Amino acid sequence: MEPARSEASILPNGKGCDLGEEMCVPMKSMMEDDQHDIQNSKFDDPDGALAENIEFLPSGESKKPRFTDFEGKTSFGMSVFNLGNAIMGSGILGLAYAMANTGILLFLFLLTGIAGLSCYSIHLLLKSSGVVGIRSYEQLGMRAFGISGKLAAGIAITLQNIGAMSSYCYIIKSEFPLVLQAFLRADPNSGEWYLNGNYLVLLVSVCVILPLALMKQLGYLGYTSGFSLSCMVFFLTAVIYKKFQIPCPFEEYTSNNTLAHVHSNETVGHAHTYHNGHDMDSHCSPQMFTINSQTAYTIPILAFAFVCHPEVLPIYTELRNPNQRKMQHISNISILIMYVMYFLAALFGYLTFYTNVEPELLHTYSRIDPYDTLILCVRLAVLTAVTLTVPIVLFPVRRAIQEMLFANKTFNWIRHVVIAFTLLAFINLLVIFAPNILGIFGVIGATSAPCLIFIFPAVFYIRIVPKDKEPTRSTPKIFAACFAGLGVLFMIMSWSFIIIDWTSGSSSSLGGH
Repeated sequence: MEPARSEASILPNGKGCDLGEEMCVPMKSMMEDDQHDIQNSKFDDPDGALAENIEFLPSGESKKPRFTDFEGKTSFGMSVFNLGNAIMGSGILGLAYAMANTGILLFLFLLTGIAGLSCYSIHLLLKSSGVVGIRSYEQLGMRAFGISGKLAAGIAITLQNIGAMSSYCYIIKSEFPLVLQAFLRADPNSGEWYLNGNYLVLLVSVCVILPLALMKQLGYLGYTSGFSLSCMVFFLTAVIYKKFQIPCPFEEYTSNNTLAHVHSNETVGHAHTYHNGHDMDSHCSPQMFTINSQTAYTIPILAFAFVCHPEVLPIYTELRNPNQRKMQHISNISILIMYVMYFLAALFGYLTFYTNVEPELLHTYSRIDPYDTLILCVRLAVLTAVTLTVPIVLFPVRRAIQEMLFANKTFNWIRHVVIAFTLLAFINLLVIFAPNILGIFGVIGATSAPCLIFIFPAVFYIRIVPKDKEPTRSTPKIFAACFAGLGVLFMIMSWSFIIIDWTSGSSSSLGGH
């Protein structure tokens, strides 16, 4: 019997089927063939072709289906680390500013709602994956809408994650020299190469990011992801500690090493009284609800705070003894951990500076003492976490490119290295020579992020789940349709704010993932 070929013959983790490494299962013409026949047919395919229709086969011992396309070896804990690292981004530094523009309770309500929606979105992806036995975002698009669906998913993942990696590398370029300068008390105009951001981002990319990006499997990055999350825990601990060390109103470090109060109520023309008659201590009191011109901007920013969907299915692929419930637990735990860290970082950052908090929280600490050893260590830890996040984000892009351009090719180290190197080289060229055009990725993200988080999981679910199991007008599919509509709403909101910023010549957004 001849096995059927399809575009799913490449594994979701970017590997082709190789009899020397993983077993490949050929197409069975009849689903009622017994398990013995299925096991004997594993060696019938000398070319390593894998038919997407039977990547998910029934077990002889249980009615629950199991994946046979790839034998994952990554533990539950390492998978939580990888997914948590994919969620955690530089956007955590702007959440205190977001809370200052929403109030504590409104921020908590929005963050809780978005976390719940993210769990539901991952549930839709895993449910669709379980129905057809595909653990690849691009192949889900292929199954739902053909080649156009596959290309839409692949292009969205590529653009979204390239934008994220560009922002991370730009943070390294701009922040790393400042941290070294403060540690060494060096003259910024000295011209030393190690104070040049262009050299530093290249050095970090070649020495740290590229070796990690060349890992054949995502599971190997679990250790670096765990260390990255540890760096962010250190950041959170420092934020909580500083809350009890910095008075309000705080004092700012001046160029002549003296301290001066910087609140607007103490400057010329404001004295100690506001026009509305409130005491200056009103700016050192937390607000439960706040509505101002910046409040609306926090909604799309928080909506994208838990972006990890391009990484969910690759992590699922490499999970040991995978099943939908286990992967959902991993997703829920990862989102819960990030939810707690997000809220605590925002809360204690806000309670430290209140309305004086800046869009980038660490810059506010630098206004008090730019040579504070603890804050410098925290900034270095955040840079480390950002650096170690890049390989995780690059992995789905590499796989998407292989799915779109080399769908029927087996794994090849040369192609593997060329793709990773080309991606990093392109990102570094943008960051070094064309940083002004990085803003365009904000526009791209306003389109790709809602698609990956809300729209694609919902419409793939509606199209893939058979009507005999869930009719079109069933409650789950109605909820999925509403979820897709919510994604369209977030997309419209994001685009509206971008247009407002363009027309006003300002940038009011709070930052991204």
